[in-house]
Amino acid sequence: MAFRMGNSSTKCSGSSKNCLATGNKFSVLVVDDDPVVQRIHRVFLNRFGFETQVVGNGKEAVDLYCSGASFHLVLMDMEMPVMDGPEATRELRGMEVSSMIVGMTSRDRDSEKQAFMAAGLDDCRVKPLTADIITSLLHQLNIKYQY
Repeated sequence: MAFRMGNSSTKCSGSSKNCLATGNKFSVLVVDDDPVVQRIHRVFLNRFGFETQVVGNGKEAVDLYCSGASFHLVLMDMEMPVMDGPEATRELRGMEVSSMIVGMTSRDRDSEKQAFMAAGLDDCRVKPLTADIITSLLHQLNIKYQY
């Protein structure tokens, strides 16, 4: 069974950990300029059964959406060259992107996280991803998309 969101369609085999009885699979866009973080997040998310795509800055994320791509979840780094996370998040929300956007930051200051949240995030987490964070995000995605 295929699930359609925007112009992207995803399919799932029954063995993926984030596939539900409906046979759907979540797609994730990782937006981060650090190649090591990109690789860690991609491998970790893939192990949980997510379809993952990676870009290096916020402008590339906005450009992907402008070209018709769509994702269930966007993991957005806060500090990147070209276009940072808060600016990219504002741009995406201005385009009426309804994907769940979660800020990822290495900073743990509440004031910085609140400023990032104000750009239009659904949630903000401290890097790196952990199994607990992914499980929590999966739960939120299940609720958002009512699987």
